[in-house]
Amino acid sequence: MRAEVIQFLSIIPFGLIQEEVLNFLQFELANLIGFQARIFNAQPIPQYAFDSKRNQYHSTRILENLKQIKSRGELILGIMDADLYVPELSFVFGEANILDSVCIISIMRLRQEYYGLPENNTLFLERILKEAIHEIGHTYGLAHCDNPKCIMHFSNSLRDTDTKGPGFCFGCEMKVK
Repeated sequence: MRAEVIQFLSIIPFGLIQEEVLNFLQFELANLIGFQARIFNAQPIPQYAFDSKRNQYHSTRILENLKQIKSRGELILGIMDADLYVPELSFVFGEANILDSVCIISIMRLRQEYYGLPENNTLFLERILKEAIHEIGHTYGLAHCDNPKCIMHFSNSLRDTDTKGPGFCFGCEMKVK
């Protein structure tokens, strides 16, 4: 578990992220986690994390950079519209560094259009919120949960993300408290 007391959430977009998405996250996360959420100016897409062989961005490298700019009492959520990976997996929706209270999500694979399906903005925003809460949950020391309805259940596919609810199961909720 984290020793540091978090006082505010900083949302840092990398590249172009729709204002609607950022404002939605800011409002919803502030209400859910109970402290101030602020949006920072967009940062350039982190080319230092790009792997040309995979055509993806190594999320752990981005977290290392976010860790360097984090201030005391701050939790950072990075968000980008590009594909993320860790070496062990073909892609990730997001990743968190538990000890340093930094996390990042990708919204690229959360869109219906990515899979050749019709656009559904409501579903898209719901998926973004679920992935953000999931990664923030990791910064609180939560591991993946076996309950497929819990927000902390591992999403190996978009179906997993859609199956889980927007909140923690009883067991995970008790761990957070």
